[in-house]
Amino acid sequence: MRKIITARDIEELLRAGEPVPPDATLTPSARDLRPARISAARPAAADPARPAPAPGPEPTVPDHEFKWRPGSDPRTPAQVEAYFRSPPIEDLKRRICDIGRRIWEKDYVDGNGGNVTVRVGDNLVLCTPTLISKGFMRPEDLCLIDLDGRQLAGTRKRTSEAMTHLAIMRRQPAAKACVHAHPPHATAFAVAGIKPPSCLIPEAEVFLGAIGYAKYETPGTPAVADTVGEVGRDHQCIIMENHGVIVWGKDVEDAYWKTENVDAYCKTIWVASQLAGGTLHQIKECELCDNSDFRPGVVCPAPQAGGPNGGPEPDPSIEALVPALAEQILKQLSARP
Repeated sequence: MRKIITARDIEELLRAGEPVPPDATLTPSARDLRPARISAARPAAADPARPAPAPGPEPTVPDHEFKWRPGSDPRTPAQVEAYFRSPPIEDLKRRICDIGRRIWEKDYVDGNGGNVTVRVGDNLVLCTPTLISKGFMRPEDLCLIDLDGRQLAGTRKRTSEAMTHLAIMRRQPAAKACVHAHPPHATAFAVAGIKPPSCLIPEAEVFLGAIGYAKYETPGTPAVADTVGEVGRDHQCIIMENHGVIVWGKDVEDAYWKTENVDAYCKTIWVASQLAGGTLHQIKECELCDNSDFRPGVVCPAPQAGGPNGGPEPDPSIEALVPALAEQILKQLSARP
């Protein structure tokens, strides 16, 4: 009969310097401790005669922010056209098209909905054109505009909603890219007229911060640009009432991630509100950290009379009226045929 080797047996064999019997049956925990794995996991002893390996390059984090030299915007039409077709801009066009495909595949936009912008100069912005599906854009479809919305390059007409993006960029220099879309869960909050609460999920606090809320204005008008632009000063993510969502970031990838973040956050809040008995409408901003209204499985007790919750003392006349009314109702019910 084969010997069963346990993890403790392996430890004893290792201490004694003895090998594991080749015909032994090892338990799962023993297999994890068998000498071959332990020796492989142990670092090799340093050889004093061998020089230490040279340190490798410092690990980096990808940075997709488009950087330009201040004061270097092209001025003549020829210079503008050359800049519009330069390799860095062409690479950025492809990235914008990729973002467009991703928001389309996520069902964040439909038809020709949504738009994307990236700032590429002191007074220059790449933007998506009007009347195009964001899932099927090509680099040659994109437009170059200035911060006043004038189109400088590109064969397709720029989107009218670019003005909302520009209103944010003019007020907030850190806004280097904007993504506007209609992600279903976040847009549901926009339709319901509810600003998503804060203090619920750490990731949302880190990546989104307080979500802004802009009152409804007609899309594409100066009024919506001004309203959203003001909210965009202090909020990277803005719920646009009865419309959708617009977010800004340091680059277009960053802005797209925040679009995913806000829709996932709103979806989580919606699901949690169902678990909590549908109390989403009762949530009050800035009270969530010590408010049990939105804690699934937690019930707020009713104030007790004269107790620590500060309830009023009972009125004796009302207390006597309750059983009298109950008795009267029961008599009327029993008298029915």
